[in-house]
Amino acid sequence: MTYEVQKFVHYLKEVKKTSDNTVISYERDLKKMNQFFSQQGIKDVKKITITGLNSYILFQEKQKKKPSTISRSIAAMKAFFHYLQKEGVIDKNIAEELKAPKVEKKIPVVLTKEEIVQLLEKAKGKTPKELRDSAMLELLYATGIRVSELISLKLSDVNLQMDYITCKDGDKERIVPFGTVAKQALEDYLKEGRSALIANKESSYFFTNCSGQVMSRQGFWKLVKSYAKKAGLTKELTPYTLRHSFAVHLVSNGADLHSVQEMLGHSDISTTQIYAQINQKRIREVYLKSHPRS
Repeated sequence: MTYEVQKFVHYLKEVKKTSDNTVISYERDLKKMNQFFSQQGIKDVKKITITGLNSYILFQEKQKKKPSTISRSIAAMKAFFHYLQKEGVIDKNIAEELKAPKVEKKIPVVLTKEEIVQLLEKAKGKTPKELRDSAMLELLYATGIRVSELISLKLSDVNLQMDYITCKDGDKERIVPFGTVAKQALEDYLKEGRSALIANKESSYFFTNCSGQVMSRQGFWKLVKSYAKKAGLTKELTPYTLRHSFAVHLVSNGADLHSVQEMLGHSDISTTQIYAQINQKRIREVYLKSHPRS
């Protein structure tokens, strides 16, 4: 089955031009499925049955996997077996019958504008690392891009003359503008910080770690938590907190959902609508606290 999984991953990358994040998650989920069936003595994909797939889902539930994790795993299996049927490897897509568990949509954590200022102010400084950190946080809040998109930005993706960045995900590409504060932070980092970090090494990445290498998600996340602690923020932050805050603040200031959807790179408007719901909830809370007859 390992061979079929590898061929499927190649198909997603080269033919379907699927986004990098989806390819990575599908490959990871299918490798776990492959490992499960190998331990059951099943190595031929043709011998997997719907009962077997349901057993695998039950196994994940017993391991206390989150419904969202299981749903993603099911999506990967459906796509994989559909591919196998299309290629004539199997006669029927047995994964079609699988039902994903209900995933409760959680309201994401959002920082207030005051909390954003507290966080961003703590990153300001004159050292190369502080200049980099400030530029990264300012750009993240200014554009709402994903952390994976932030750390993979190339020098050629940042246009300081026209004040926008180009985000690439597979064959998809979108242009996202940024404002004057982020622009100043980026310019300061390029003038005084980046050359000291890369230390005569060649790098096409806009941001690097202190060794001049591409920064990891984990490295950036430690950085965010460190500044959040210095700022005295008590909310439970995630790598997406600045992205969520960017979207909610845009909507609360009158931005239309389709524009926010385009900037965030959401393929479905329903994903963006959560930010309108958060804004409506916030307006309701303000009303109840402020109106004399509420």
